[in-house]
Amino acid sequence: MVERNHPEIEVVAINELSDLATITYLTRYDTTHGRFPGEVDNDGECLLINGQRIHVLCERDPQALPWAALDIDLVLECSGSFKDRATAEQHLAAGAKRLLFSQPAESDVDTTIVWGINEHELTLSQRILSAASCTTNCLVPLLTVLDEALGLEHGVTTTIHSAMNDQPVIDAYHQTDLRLTRSAMQSIVPVDTGLAVGISRLMPSLSGRFECLHVRVPTINVSAMDAALTVRRDTSAEHVNDLLRSASQQRLAGVLGYTEAPMASIDFNHDPRSGILDATQTRVAGTRLIKLLCWFDNEWGFANRMLDITQRLASLCKSNAR
Repeated sequence: MVERNHPEIEVVAINELSDLATITYLTRYDTTHGRFPGEVDNDGECLLINGQRIHVLCERDPQALPWAALDIDLVLECSGSFKDRATAEQHLAAGAKRLLFSQPAESDVDTTIVWGINEHELTLSQRILSAASCTTNCLVPLLTVLDEALGLEHGVTTTIHSAMNDQPVIDAYHQTDLRLTRSAMQSIVPVDTGLAVGISRLMPSLSGRFECLHVRVPTINVSAMDAALTVRRDTSAEHVNDLLRSASQQRLAGVLGYTEAPMASIDFNHDPRSGILDATQTRVAGTRLIKLLCWFDNEWGFANRMLDITQRLASLCKSNAR
């Protein structure tokens, strides 16, 4: 929000199960994205960002949060601990007007938005929303373009994802997944993914026609989507690249990127786009089997999509108030 300068959006409160000193420190310094581009401090009660006071709460029970007293329009649920409608409704009962999940959540949310694809469907009647996931936001724009032009038949994807904070630095206990007990810095670790479900939710015509894999790799940030797709119409690598380059310059500008430069993952750190097609890696076997590689900053790109949705909701509220 600070980098993109959205004065119509005010951060009122942060609910974080940590102390104020640690929150201040981790806001000021970030190993992945560098120092915060502004002044960060606290006054013993609130976090201060460029002088603006932000309430800091430490509450495990959503119903106990003071959303009504703070007149909260939108809660961004970014803890990763909750994904069901019942939890979202606890925030609404506490006084928030709407909630946006930073994950796919359950299918009974009012809407799931992938920016660049269906943000036009946003309305103020929707109170519990999902921004899908970083992987869905990377892949669905690509699939939409290719499905319209070539007709998608089937697909298999592998997400090559940077390590995350549910993995230990050295081997340690994990409550649900034996592979996640292994050191994040020493192994490539296969984990479960709900990406195929996310594709089906946004593109129902592809339901049951995709299989998705996911591996974590020993890097701190930036991931890649490897996709193998079969299509109904003949094509070539050049044609596929032309389709996606055109989309990146027009309808999906700012969402889908395109590069022919010989770049590595770190070059996309802090990139605000949902995905960047690496055109040097596009392949077509025969005439109907496509192989693609798309880079994405799994942190910064997705955070920007959350902000896009927040801004659109703010605009709708402003228009409704006139």
